Amino acid sequence: MNERPAAGERAVIVQLDFGQPDLQDQLEEVRLLAESAGAVVVAEVFGPRHSPDPKTFAGKGKVLEIAATLRAGEADLVIFNHELSPAQERNLERELKCRVIDRTSLILDIFALRASSAEGKLQVELAQLEHLSTRLVRGWTHLERQRGGIGMRGPGEKQLETDRRLLGNRVKLLKERLEKLSRQRNVQRKARLRGDVLSVSLVGYTNAGKSTLFNALTHAGVFAANQLFATLDTTSRKLWVEGAGNIVISDTVGFIRDLPHSLVDAFHATLEAATDADLLLHIVDSASHARDEQMFEVNKVLEEIGARQVRQVIVWNKIDLTEAAPGVERDEYGTIARVRVSARAGDGLDLLRESLAEFARAKAESRQRELAAAEREAQQDYIS
Repeated sequence: MNERPAAGERAVIVQLDFGQPDLQDQLEEVRLLAESAGAVVVAEVFGPRHSPDPKTFAGKGKVLEIAATLRAGEADLVIFNHELSPAQERNLERELKCRVIDRTSLILDIFALRASSAEGKLQVELAQLEHLSTRLVRGWTHLERQRGGIGMRGPGEKQLETDRRLLGNRVKLLKERLEKLSRQRNVQRKARLRGDVLSVSLVGYTNAGKSTLFNALTHAGVFAANQLFATLDTTSRKLWVEGAGNIVISDTVGFIRDLPHSLVDAFHATLEAATDADLLLHIVDSASHARDEQMFEVNKVLEEIGARQVRQVIVWNKIDLTEAAPGVERDEYGTIARVRVSARAGDGLDLLRESLAEFARAKAESRQRELAAAEREAQQDYIS
């Protein structure tokens, strides 16, 4: 079982080039991910390759180069910014004589480090166990020790089979607990919807500035930092906007390229804040030259969780780094499509509040039309 890298653990990053156009962006991202997990990156190994090697992903020559880099940097951890199969991971550890983790394990590790709420911890544990289930090897027994081994195994049952059964039981229990929490949240959400209050969710690539913007709008004091996945747990607050009254605004977990599917599944309940919203504010780091790719990845996850149809406004954040002016851009129908702001400097936040008020008024007017239509229908039924 791979353990979370301890603070200050020396790591070598491996990023192979399979012809992707944004290689430097990917390298910078995995560097930030490794640092967010508490590792000290001592070296990076990269190079072109036509396709992954079935046994070691990197190929014999590259594995020798990684081994030499490990020795030179006195490192004891290798992080592949790729998804490794269980067999590739084991083969690499055998060749390199050190722990090897892939991108999925690294992201899961950061989530485990950052989860603070009871639900967040359950979601992370579920994702970790489902990822681990494909990597079980004989002798992995920590779940048995937690549960007590005596009486847990049938006659002649192999240890590996016991581990899988215990892990399966734990996964089932976690899913049941998360389902119960999801039902509780559904009740709370329906109560909010009955209030006819505009529901707004902040979504975006990790480190785009969602929590900073959320704090600037609501003064909520949510943890915000210049690091990946600073926010895991969804936080909702009421926000009073002039000309429209109260709205509910929610800050959600950030998305990232190749977000592990197990995490999307595990955090589905948390991400319901996005699927049930009236409006998504898609926060974009306008200073990032990878912003188009990041927007694509966010929309891909929104599609996966069933939130792609929710109305979306792009919030072009960090304009203080690009010298762009605050402003509002509308589409051909006159609907607000983009708002340019700096959450950190406060520039353009008044325009964003006015935009939210416009959407809140539109929702209220739509609701009034629906009620009037229902009343007319009821009167016609009564007359007839």
